[in-house]
Amino acid sequence: MSKLKLTLVRSTAGRIATHKACVRGLGLRKTHSTATIEATPENLGMVKKVSYLLKVEEV
Repeated sequence: MSKLKLTLVRSTAGRIATHKACVRGLGLRKTHSTATIEATPENLGMVKKVSYLLKVEEV
């Protein structure tokens, strides 16, 4: 599987609770934090849901 590097570029303040949960589930906490994840269907679904908050790079 390929890996993705995610960076939280926008704040989760004032967002829908499910979107906040997706960001936390991806391992991101504060703005500009980064995480490297496996590109599984479950993770890709969460990335798609909150893509407007993230910067995604392929590793």
